[in-house]
Amino acid sequence: MRVYVPTTVAGLRKLLADEQVQPLSGTAFALTPALREAYTAGDDEELEYVAMTEAARASLRLLGAELAGDPEAPARRAVVAADVDDVTLRPDLDAAVVRVGGPIPMRRLASVHLDVEEAVEAVRRAAAVIDAADLGDEDAELAVGDAEDHDLAWYGLQELPFVLELL
Repeated sequence: MRVYVPTTVAGLRKLLADEQVQPLSGTAFALTPALREAYTAGDDEELEYVAMTEAARASLRLLGAELAGDPEAPARRAVVAADVDDVTLRPDLDAAVVRVGGPIPMRRLASVHLDVEEAVEAVRRAAAVIDAADLGDEDAELAVGDAEDHDLAWYGLQELPFVLELL
């Protein structure tokens, strides 16, 4: 199953060093039966995009915690796409949520998705208010929406060292 693992730039650097990605609490996102059922229309590609968008939103939560400890951390959402077999569906948490059985080795990774420079300020603002947005604060929801208006750029794994070097 193709899963989308939320992370941050620091997480991508760790991925390169460890040659694997460890989803926080095993949490990832995927095109699940529950996600398919939640949408009355949309082909697989569109629903995979929904799952990746959910992972990008989770990346904002990770980034919020990271920026609280280090305000100079790169303010970019990051998502790693991987193909894994050991996946447990978690519709009790959300339609797209899955649990991955353990670390995902580099050979199972398909691509990396990362915000470009133009998104940084919107992402920084959204990361600071993501919890408030989850609780229904309209201004916070607008800030998160501004960040989500920016699509993540796609990178092949072979490009990741060079992309990170430029940050």
